[in-house]
Amino acid sequence: MSSGPTLEAAAGAARDRYIDLLMGCLTRELFLDEEVHDVDLSKASPELRATLKTEGWRLTKRGGDPALRADGNDWPPTAETMVGRLRLEQVRSCVESVLADDVPGDLIETGVWRGGVTILMRGILAAWGDAERSVWVADSFEGLPVPDVASYPADAGHDLSHVDTLAVSADQVRAAFERYDLLDERVHFIEGWFRDTLPSAPVEKLAVLRLDGDLYESTIDALSALYPKLSIGGYVIVDDYGAWEPCRRAVDDYRAAHGITDEITAVDWTGVHWRRSR
Repeated sequence: MSSGPTLEAAAGAARDRYIDLLMGCLTRELFLDEEVHDVDLSKASPELRATLKTEGWRLTKRGGDPALRADGNDWPPTAETMVGRLRLEQVRSCVESVLADDVPGDLIETGVWRGGVTILMRGILAAWGDAERSVWVADSFEGLPVPDVASYPADAGHDLSHVDTLAVSADQVRAAFERYDLLDERVHFIEGWFRDTLPSAPVEKLAVLRLDGDLYESTIDALSALYPKLSIGGYVIVDDYGAWEPCRRAVDDYRAAHGITDEITAVDWTGVHWRRSR
């Protein structure tokens, strides 16, 4: 008669170990000694920098900073996510909370980069044996847009449209899902600028809404289109609230306009979340 609880405990431990391993792989925390990082060229001679630019070369070195990676405070060269361990743990906590509380709805991230957070979401659903919910992967897959300063003055001075590292194609993200054997019919891609895609996206109900769009425009577009679909008891997670003033202003403006008073809880130096109560 004692085998039941023992088997249940073993299954729970196996699930936790799988999710922990998945996070360690997505961040590359487990492989920092094998990862290649760009070398800081701030002290390099102008001649060296010119040669590197002309030839299309870059200097590299082995190894990474575990503290920066855990804190989500670097741009990893190969990892599927840059958000760090604390923010991944928080995503896990929110997803497991809506599963345990049976909050209806799917999971979505708007602004996915290489797809790491959405891969984790799908992995958690698989580990918990959820056979109903979908994961929505929403991104331009072209990087960030040129700020529309005329319409969104808060985005002035925050142009990241030229940062090629942020432009990851949908096929690259699909390949990342496949790498972890997590690409299936319950992973849906929404490709294009949020202003064009999210208002008509075929998302019916959400339990977790994660925003990682950096800009005021990207954040307000996602909230306007998707927050009304968030179930009571569901979570809003904002990756850039602490680090990016345009994102923070968009969140604060949306909450004020819609009378949202649910407490904002800090995750780390930039991430926050709140749980919808009404």
